Amino acid sequence: MKKKPPSGRRGYVDPNQMEFAIIWQVSKYPFKLRAGDIFRTDGRYCRVIRVSECAAVVVMHRAVREFKTRFDKPVKFQPPPKRFYISPQSEITTLNRRAR
Repeated sequence: MKKKPPSGRRGYVDPNQMEFAIIWQVSKYPFKLRAGDIFRTDGRYCRVIRVSECAAVVVMHRAVREFKTRFDKPVKFQPPPKRFYISPQSEITTLNRRAR
């Protein structure tokens, strides 16, 4: 059976460079918002879908529209959710975040 060369080891840490690894370690999550957070704005619930360095993507469902056609038939229409972007450092109150 063929073995991989020692230079191709995955997860190998050089013991001579441990100090460098400690400097570049991220200690905590850098943003205030997280994917899956729910908050309320304009009387509607909004969900955070994705968070990156520049923006947080938020989805807000729109209300069901009801109207009648020319032939007096009631019709319900569900518009697609509204998507907008906010800062990942926004000071908003999340409704589903558990205290650790």
